[in-house]
Amino acid sequence: MIKIGVINISDRASAGIYEDIPGKAVVELLNEYIQSSFEVSYAVIPDEQEQIEDCLCKMIDLENCCLVVTTGGTGPSPRDITPEATEAVCSKMMPGFGELMRSVSLQYVPTAILSRQTAGIRGKGLIVNLPGKPKAIRQCLEAVFPAIPYCIDLIGGPFIECKEENMKVFRPKV
Repeated sequence: MIKIGVINISDRASAGIYEDIPGKAVVELLNEYIQSSFEVSYAVIPDEQEQIEDCLCKMIDLENCCLVVTTGGTGPSPRDITPEATEAVCSKMMPGFGELMRSVSLQYVPTAILSRQTAGIRGKGLIVNLPGKPKAIRQCLEAVFPAIPYCIDLIGGPFIECKEENMKVFRPKV
């Protein structure tokens, strides 16, 4: 079974002050894009670096998630530390993901330059940091998702088939 992790990183959502809308938005998009059967491992945690690192490691190392998508904690405020937690647990960083997400976001808001989304590899798992707003989540995930299944292929993860009518992924012809 393909396993995918979704983590909403938010002090207020983890405390029950805000509804967890970003995490649900990611799951909705994954269901829209992915044809293969998959199971979601889900968490809502505060902006605490140690908790983020532990959750990322648990999802990839123990639960065998081939992809972990985070939402939130990518801005410049003092509590925004998702990219630092991601870097701390990854063996390789994939800066092209963040570059593309910022480029796409700049088409909508000039403050996209303040965003620090990134991605990285841990073992056979890809971690992708998304912003916390549902509209931005869609814009960013739509931009980078065409490369995600092939990246997972390259790091030894499972083959993910997508719904071509909703998401055209790229895999080089052999």
